[in-house]
Amino acid sequence: MHAALADALAGGAPVLPVPADTPPETVSAVQGAELPQGAALVIRTSGSTGTPKSVALSADALRSSAEATLEELGGAGQWLVSLPTNLISGVQMLVRSIVAGTEPVFAPDRFDPEALLERAEELDEGRRYVSLVPVQFTRLLDLAARDRDAAEALRRFDAVLVGGQAMTLDLRRRAHELGVPLRRSYGMTETAGGCVYDGVEIGDTRVRIRGGEVQLAGSALALGYVGDPARTAERFIEEIGADGAGSRWYRTGDAGELLGGMLTVTGRLDRVIVSGGVNVSLDEVERAAREHAGWSSAVAIGSEHPEWGERVTLVVETEEGAAGFDEVKAAIRERLGPAAAPVWVTETDRIPRLAGGKPDLPAIHAWIGMLRASFKQTGA
Repeated sequence: MHAALADALAGGAPVLPVPADTPPETVSAVQGAELPQGAALVIRTSGSTGTPKSVALSADALRSSAEATLEELGGAGQWLVSLPTNLISGVQMLVRSIVAGTEPVFAPDRFDPEALLERAEELDEGRRYVSLVPVQFTRLLDLAARDRDAAEALRRFDAVLVGGQAMTLDLRRRAHELGVPLRRSYGMTETAGGCVYDGVEIGDTRVRIRGGEVQLAGSALALGYVGDPARTAERFIEEIGADGAGSRWYRTGDAGELLGGMLTVTGRLDRVIVSGGVNVSLDEVERAAREHAGWSSAVAIGSEHPEWGERVTLVVETEEGAAGFDEVKAAIRERLGPAAAPVWVTETDRIPRLAGGKPDLPAIHAWIGMLRASFKQTGA
């Protein structure tokens, strides 16, 4: 993968990284489609909120993103590749390595916090970087809190990028107390990875809010979606400014605010239910739930309700010493109003997740639907 990507960045054949279990017909469909001119990489998105898409990225966009990241973090360094390289978060660690002229070190395929930090010892004495998702970062902080050597190993990184999902204030506080050099990254496949760090744009990225939606522009934008010109036209919009110059913006589908020039992403625009005539953001419910002990994995979904139309239900991974559901429910009601208060919680040993660590929302919905149907059949 590393050599093929380096060749693609130098003008060689485009790369299509996919997991081993990808259906052959999916690969054939992408390979047989006409790629946008200049495509160097095609990434299948995770599909965390719906159907996966094939995003085409140019070599220029990939390099622009990598160069902006290295400049923001303080210069060239060595990357510990800790995420799947069929996702943009994993691929970018390889691109940054190629741009910097350094050799990446690969973490074990199966995430284990102790094994990851052991592998970090193979990094050179120069600048050290790693990119993680919140579930990985949480487990590393748990280890560091009880193991002094692990804490020291984590502090030796010059930057620990964490993105892919919103981070709780508690997680940020824990990182600060342990002295971990946390950098919060916001971006997506369509922006060649992270383009906003700690709320501020990097490189030539521009951010604006239109109709409550976060929109992004800059040289790291993707070329579009392979085989889907309608979706490309819908999400990547062209505008002509007062000076006659054209601009290209990506509509993220995320809700957000710009306060003092800093971006705060408040959730997905499509992650809103209407309960008793009141709009409820499932992302805000999740954030409120995750502030409680043992609820850092909480996922909020909407379920049909005969009286309210829809109500919030929660799914959470079982943790010893977790706060009780009644306590969490009362806190959410007080903070977000009665319509946001969850009516049900399902505990499980493991929430279905995608390769990058994000909750697999379609799988969770299907699973909860099956549970509710079985309860109806048994009269429970």
